[in-house]
Amino acid sequence: MADAADFFDVIVIGAGPVGVSVAARAARGGLTAAVVEERLAGGECEYYACIPSKALLWPMELAAEVDRMPGLQLRGPIDAAAVLAHRDETVSHRDDGHVVNAIEKFPATFVRGHGRLAGALRAEVTTPEGGTRALRARHAVVIATGSTPAIPGIPGLREAHPWTNREATSVQQVPKRLAVIGAGPVACEMSQALHSLGAQETTMLVRGDRLLAQAEPFAGELVTRSLRDSGIDVRFGRSAARVERPIPGGPVTVHTDDGGRIDADEILVGTGRRAAVGDIGLEAIGLRVNGPIEVDASMRATAVADGWLYAVGDVNGRNLLTHMGKYQARVCGDVIAARANGTPDDAPGLRDTADDRGAPQVVFTEPQVSMVGRTESRARADGFTVRIVEYDIAEVPGAMVRGVGYGGRAKLVVDEDRRVLIGATFVASDMADMLHSATIAVNAEVPLDQLWHAVPPFPTVSEIWLRLLEQYGL
Repeated sequence: MADAADFFDVIVIGAGPVGVSVAARAARGGLTAAVVEERLAGGECEYYACIPSKALLWPMELAAEVDRMPGLQLRGPIDAAAVLAHRDETVSHRDDGHVVNAIEKFPATFVRGHGRLAGALRAEVTTPEGGTRALRARHAVVIATGSTPAIPGIPGLREAHPWTNREATSVQQVPKRLAVIGAGPVACEMSQALHSLGAQETTMLVRGDRLLAQAEPFAGELVTRSLRDSGIDVRFGRSAARVERPIPGGPVTVHTDDGGRIDADEILVGTGRRAAVGDIGLEAIGLRVNGPIEVDASMRATAVADGWLYAVGDVNGRNLLTHMGKYQARVCGDVIAARANGTPDDAPGLRDTADDRGAPQVVFTEPQVSMVGRTESRARADGFTVRIVEYDIAEVPGAMVRGVGYGGRAKLVVDEDRRVLIGATFVASDMADMLHSATIAVNAEVPLDQLWHAVPPFPTVSEIWLRLLEQYGL
């Protein structure tokens, strides 16, 4: 039987940014929490995804900005060694002590080891020393185990030990020849980052006919043009038929479905992710799933009796974005605290509405793709009466001072029945920080007649809002 020290109000399995955020909100609500993590506290995002990838991409973006400005052109290649050293600083050299300290200051208890469900309101942790620690929860157990890269079943691919985001973002020696399978954010971002750092022959195999298929079509077109202009070979309608790597760590050969071959030093797979539900003890509570754990808008698992199990972030499949997982975590931690404390649990902030209405996303390529809400095709499929407004960003006065060739495209998706925005996409360099204004407009459902009075400063690229609304007819 577990001793008194192993009883907590909430147990969180997974100490990525999502799990840590749940514990922080639960502690703020007066609850005790245990946070269990086998690997690095801080999770994939901090060490192998969001943070290091942007540390690799930002120099490329700055170089592009500089090259556009007369008199400031680069006089040599990017110093890859310096960039990689800075990347290591951004990930704290993969030392998670600062995250563990932050968890303990909530306050919460950090438990190092592999956590598994062991029954209702129970978890079991296998410690690094091989021992077992039993944990009991009074109110809730939260699964925040994230996701893992999906590896296609291409003959020979797994045996070739392909790179995923983990290897690409932690690279110490940039390969001269890189083959990439995929067309999503990881494939696009890391192809461009590694190419800028020295991958002289970079080849992307794209099964479909465009990049970034979940975005507006023009976004993929502009990114494709940029990739090709930089020397990246983007091949549409092509797939890997089989992969060979006779010598571990040696060259790899990708045989394509058209009978061709690509010889490379490394192969990167960026074909999506899968919910990390394996070996977390779901069978111990009678829950058998091979994919995401289904939850309601309060993050409570819908298939578990008595409502004690919650799932947040990638593992519930609602949205595989770190910031949206942290948003779900705030909802989850607060609603658990409300239910534990016997206070109302139906306040507006205690339900997830943003995942359906307006989840923002940025693909940090050059140019950046910033988008929120519905695309035109999704809005029409969802039955909205849609009106589209588009504008060339290069025509905005604020863009003209950004250098030769600065430009891109902006698009608004309007629900014409209510005259509110339900989607927005901006594609140009340095667009990420402009997205929050669109996110507010979409989520708050600001009427266009009112949005017209939000005056953008001159001369900035944000004047695109004025031009778009004028195109609409305001």
